Amino acid sequence: MLWNAVIFGCVCRNELILHRTFKLVIEFSEEYPNKPPTVRFISKMFHPNVYADGSICLDILQNRWSPTYDVSSILTSIQSLLDEPNPNSPANSQAAQLYQENKREYEKRVSAIVEQSWVDS
Repeated sequence: MLWNAVIFGCVCRNELILHRTFKLVIEFSEEYPNKPPTVRFISKMFHPNVYADGSICLDILQNRWSPTYDVSSILTSIQSLLDEPNPNSPANSQAAQLYQENKREYEKRVSAIVEQSWVDS
């Protein structure tokens, strides 16, 4: 079972907040809901908790999974992660370092990648 999903998020750019949509793929195994689905971004991302292949480093998709989570709670958690990265558990160490050391430059990089992703799609 393969689902396409879209979530809304914000990207900061020159002190403005731009609302964007991000595309994801959710893949459910036969073991769902006992095992979490695999979720990855299709949209290009520069984020401390997103791997280069779009996979997401999020506790509820790994070691804190519960069968009580549904698709809505997964997507809501991913939205929260977009707004509040966890640089202490990085999937992208360059993004995590930039987020911690130079937030303005981090936001510029995120904005540029998100904009390019929209141009490419």
